[in-house]
Amino acid sequence: MARTISQIQQSIIDAKNADPVLSLLLTSTSNVAIWTLWTYIVAVCQWTSENLFDQHVAEVNNIIATMKPHTLQWYVTMAKAFQFGYSLPADNDTYDNTGIDPSVITASQVVNYAAATELSKNLRIKVATTTAGALAPLSSTQLTAFAAYMNVIKDAGVKLQITSGNPDSLRLNLDVYYDALVLDNNGARLDGTENTPVQDAINTFLQNLPFNGLFVVNYLVAYLNAVSGVVNADVKLAQANFGALPYATIDPEYQPDAGYLRIINPSDLTINFIAHAPI
Repeated sequence: MARTISQIQQSIIDAKNADPVLSLLLTSTSNVAIWTLWTYIVAVCQWTSENLFDQHVAEVNNIIATMKPHTLQWYVTMAKAFQFGYSLPADNDTYDNTGIDPSVITASQVVNYAAATELSKNLRIKVATTTAGALAPLSSTQLTAFAAYMNVIKDAGVKLQITSGNPDSLRLNLDVYYDALVLDNNGARLDGTENTPVQDAINTFLQNLPFNGLFVVNYLVAYLNAVSGVVNADVKLAQANFGALPYATIDPEYQPDAGYLRIINPSDLTINFIAHAPI
């Protein structure tokens, strides 16, 4: 950042005062002393040069920002910046929110989760919103507007596949060996504080998975084993599906097509509670 003329001139004067020869020769305190005028002239020249360099750096940065190929993370960031019901200024990929209440802007940003993955012939953008605190697909109207937005801001020549779907469906069958001093044969806590601690832990585990992150069976087992009263959890069956496809066995991990995974039907979760012998 360019210094002011006064700052530059003062640095010259400080250097003069520190010189053992010049400090004894250039002693006039007059504002129109020849040596003082020369420090001002040099300071103006240096100030001009520094401002030109600042302008050059700004121009180069602008060229780089305009021309560089965008990363997958850039697409994720731009997806989350989408504002439903707002138009983009001409020849610009960012909204002009001048004078708009920040809470209104936040409410219009309906894409709360996004992921970008590179396919063989295109770039897939998965998105989801939040409804009543839970992940949910964008409405058809929101998705149409979002697709139009992404096609405006994307790199030229990049083909996008934009999706926002219902969660993939998970089916689990588990044997849960429990401490009979803590849980009963239905998995409820004997102290009455929780009726479904294991089921709640499974749902919490799924909700805390990163969007478009992997569901790993062993990670679920480790999470359940940390539940108070659970001695050992054993997943006998883990399957998932999306759309109209049949359920497929998960071994050992699964990446949800929609970006998130849920137990949609209560009948898809079977837990066999088995009292564990004292250790």
